[in-house]
Amino acid sequence: MKKIAVRGGRPLRGNVKISGAKNAAAAILPATILAGGKCVIENVPGISDVTYALRILRSLGAKVRPVGKNTLEIDTAPINDFAVTHELTRHMRASYYFIGALLGRFGQARVAMPGGCNLGVRPIDLHEKAFAALGAEVETEENAIISVKAEKLIGKSIYFDVVSVGATANAMLAAVRAEGRTEIENPAKEPHIVDLANFLNAMGANIRGAGTDIIRVDGVSELHGCTWSVVPDQIEAGTYMVAAAATGGDVMIENVTPKHLEAITAKLRESGAEVEEGDDSVRVIGCERPAKCSVKTMPHPGFPTDMQPQMAVLLSIANGTSYITESIFDNRFRYVDQLARMGAVVKVDGKMAVVEGVENLMGAPVQADDLRAGAAMLIAGLVAHGQTEIDRIEFIERGYEDVVEKLRSLGADIRYIHDKDTAILAS
Repeated sequence: MKKIAVRGGRPLRGNVKISGAKNAAAAILPATILAGGKCVIENVPGISDVTYALRILRSLGAKVRPVGKNTLEIDTAPINDFAVTHELTRHMRASYYFIGALLGRFGQARVAMPGGCNLGVRPIDLHEKAFAALGAEVETEENAIISVKAEKLIGKSIYFDVVSVGATANAMLAAVRAEGRTEIENPAKEPHIVDLANFLNAMGANIRGAGTDIIRVDGVSELHGCTWSVVPDQIEAGTYMVAAAATGGDVMIENVTPKHLEAITAKLRESGAEVEEGDDSVRVIGCERPAKCSVKTMPHPGFPTDMQPQMAVLLSIANGTSYITESIFDNRFRYVDQLARMGAVVKVDGKMAVVEGVENLMGAPVQADDLRAGAAMLIAGLVAHGQTEIDRIEFIERGYEDVVEKLRSLGADIRYIHDKDTAILAS
């Protein structure tokens, strides 16, 4: 079993380039189905979630080939199937986007319930509500197969009681080929939702209002292929920002959209770090010891839930008591047990965590309980005294491209290990 070993105590210094957004690619790759032709997708992150999405596309009949570094040509014209099995969906939460894409193109889809990180109850009832509003029949079949079918999709008004990124994206995917106008009220506003809408428009869709309180989709009869570059990853950028601040480093983070990072930037500044914004970069300079602050996760443009575990590590070594309120997921504090192994003092009460800052963390064997918890363990290892070994790194590989190589380029003492006696440097 492969693990990551980190020896802490080195401030991160240098430049790091951010990859394409995992969450944008996870929706854009299934969306190519709607083109019924060739799309060239650039800035695709080299992560396992992308690998699984491409595996699903190929299983449906699509032709996929690399045409350059982080660039793929995807031809969905040959697709002749609309069923995705549990074996293909169990590795990634975003496999549910294949429902909306297949429904939009073929009027039907049979997709097994998705897998991915366990962050508590994350039903897809809002997705089903959107499909039903557009005229689809939705059933749950044996073995948790979601079956949707529609003779004709008709544009309607869809109101989401709770802001949902996945349901917003799936509603757009199905609505682009519906007859008439669909209005999506209380949609998610995340950068990857806007990126998906812009990609669909590049294929010939008519979507307006992405990133606002109402998204309007006027259905079109057909879409076509296009070339598109995936937006930079807001959460990967935020992770390196926090790592720079936590280690007292000085890191220039390139290929980012600073506006997407404003909520993270605000909290880092509150904790005492300096953040300098460029046109497509941010520079983070850490201080001797972070200051306490309070964080509450909110839908965009609020503080991202996907940055909450990483921020907790910074606050675990802050001067004073900090408070974290998680308002999105029910099970996002599981990583606290791993941090406690390293000497952090964090008490969880429901959806709130009280973080008593300590002067130092100590290296220990820990594991990644989910993707962002794994990123938090990496940051904890970077700041801890001694060596930290991180197990279950397959979660980290779901969303961070070349993370060991990138951290090593910033001066981190980090490597892959395969057992207690053999250390293999990443290459």
